[in-house]
Amino acid sequence: MKSFLSDLSKLIKFRLTFLVVFSASITFLIGQKIQISRGVIDTINWENWVILIIGGFLVTGSANCFNEIIEKDLDKLMNRTKDRPMPAGRMTTGQGLVLGLLMGILGTVILRKLNLETGLISVFSILLYAFAYTPLKRKSPIAVFVGAIPGALPPLIGYLAALGDTTIFVKADYQIAGILFLVQFVWQFPHFWSIAWVLDEDYKKAGFRLLPTKKTDKFSAVIIFISTLLLIPVSLFPTFYGFGGMYIAGASVILGLLFSWYAFTLMKTLSLEAARKVMFCSFYYLPLVQLILLFNLTI
Repeated sequence: MKSFLSDLSKLIKFRLTFLVVFSASITFLIGQKIQISRGVIDTINWENWVILIIGGFLVTGSANCFNEIIEKDLDKLMNRTKDRPMPAGRMTTGQGLVLGLLMGILGTVILRKLNLETGLISVFSILLYAFAYTPLKRKSPIAVFVGAIPGALPPLIGYLAALGDTTIFVKADYQIAGILFLVQFVWQFPHFWSIAWVLDEDYKKAGFRLLPTKKTDKFSAVIIFISTLLLIPVSLFPTFYGFGGMYIAGASVILGLLFSWYAFTLMKTLSLEAARKVMFCSFYYLPLVQLILLFNLTI
């Protein structure tokens, strides 16, 4: 049983799936608090929150499963992936396909209980991640742009899930959902690229081309630095559009400057250690910004 759970964890990329679901669950709570402030609902619907977590976990796990099926032979070439169940021979692609389909269908059905939009966007995210981003990784750095779209959908899904089946939509809902998506979308670029820099030697074995110039060179580092700078004004949109307070504005600027400093260091040194600092900063940046926003809503 322990071995099976370990393989299942690797199959669905548990840590990645957890981060995705965490993002959606926090933005769900943001949406629910805004609904409460408008008098649409009286209290947070924790049952729907659990439904979102379970459905989101299954859908994300399904997308990761399809990704591993497609990349099975490539995963054998890389040190960080060769022990996954399919490339290691502990699971067949047929078994993986069955699990992926079951998780995808069940997760979509569960999310549909919240509203139609949540279910449809979840299906779209699976298709885009598994069948557009995954094959593009070996062809062009544009894969990062394509992958950033499904990667930024969790906060959009979470916010829409918070609205439930209500027919009360206001202009602010579209603005807030779009801004939550945009912040995570822009964040994806320094996040993806710093990981690609750290794992460059391993990625080369599989022919992945994710860095802006396909190399760990000066220009790629400059682009990473610019992407962190761009994140600062984008992260101020919640305050600018009136649903975030001054605490989230201050925290976004401070965290953004720290993010940019690490990226600046990478640009100056082109070192693996500097790239690791950018990568680890990206892990902490997004959940901190989302949590602070949750507790510093102004509407």
